[in-house]
Amino acid sequence: MSSHFPFTAIDTSLFSDRYAVGRQRWLAQVAQLPGHYRHISYPCAGLGPEGEALLTDTVWIGAEDATKVLVLIAGTHGVEGFAGNAVEIDLLRLMAQEQIVITANAAVLMVHALTPWGYAWRRRCDADGVDLNRNVVDFAQPLPENPGYEQLRPVLFLFDIRQRQAAFADFTRQYGREAFESAISAGQYTDPAGPFYGGRAPAHGRLVTEALLSQYALPQRDLAVIDLHTGLGPFGYGEIICDHTPDSAGAAVASRWYGGSVTLPLLGTSTSVPKLGLLDFAWHRIMNAHSCYVTLEFGTYRTLELFEVLLQDHLLWAQADNIPARIAHSQLMLEHFCPNDVAWQEMVLVRARQVFTQALRGL
Repeated sequence: MSSHFPFTAIDTSLFSDRYAVGRQRWLAQVAQLPGHYRHISYPCAGLGPEGEALLTDTVWIGAEDATKVLVLIAGTHGVEGFAGNAVEIDLLRLMAQEQIVITANAAVLMVHALTPWGYAWRRRCDADGVDLNRNVVDFAQPLPENPGYEQLRPVLFLFDIRQRQAAFADFTRQYGREAFESAISAGQYTDPAGPFYGGRAPAHGRLVTEALLSQYALPQRDLAVIDLHTGLGPFGYGEIICDHTPDSAGAAVASRWYGGSVTLPLLGTSTSVPKLGLLDFAWHRIMNAHSCYVTLEFGTYRTLELFEVLLQDHLLWAQADNIPARIAHSQLMLEHFCPNDVAWQEMVLVRARQVFTQALRGL
């Protein structure tokens, strides 16, 4: 694979605020691709807020027998799909204009809206409250425990924000900041109404991922997987987070391809703490020694604000009769995970182009 510079100017009008609009724009841009491509959709149960069907769309661009594949994933966390949608459309446009050229032995697989229900309803989770990025565990075995979450659970949904934040501060003083963030966000498997819930069975996005691994015989190919996320870290910066173990071939490949900007939660160098049940783990299991999986995480606002906006979201969705408040809060969810800020949007598109190109060169 290769890329030709200079790229076209950044276009922040690619960002949309509705799933149905974003999907139609994505499909329209796919239709502009030159050469061979294959589009497959995976229906998801439920409907969007406008009664629209919910689907995960995928497109394979390039040779069917490619030995090297770049996989770009958007919408693992539903509401984060708004930024992922714009990134994918931007890169599809560059491929249509042949400013990004895919060589004969390579292909790109784009996955759009891996959690389409959450994307459409502006939530991180699916209709069952499941966080796909905590869902990749063996459900035939005893599920992981998170005692810190159980300790904090009684205060998570207090209506008095000051009382809740005082409890958070007490926990942090006693156990440390990393323990506090792990207690809330590392993943939990006991509380469907709560945040970062890993579920009791494989979620839609996990089943789609497993289908793609089989459909395209991905375990037999060299892979560069980039999973697009937003909401954690400095405003507008795209952190390359590698959840491979530090001494693994995957971590070495990530360092070689992406350089010193790679961070590893297991080494404490990332804004992210180690997590349970990550989507990464489904890919780690099938990757060869020439492949790696990274999360490209675009920062927005402070971590404490992230927790507050998520907790309020879960609180409102637990109240079946509070639909107007839910709708109003969905705008705050959108703003936290895809800020309506032209500078932020420009930074996202520029950094995504940069990391995508690094992955192409690495492969």
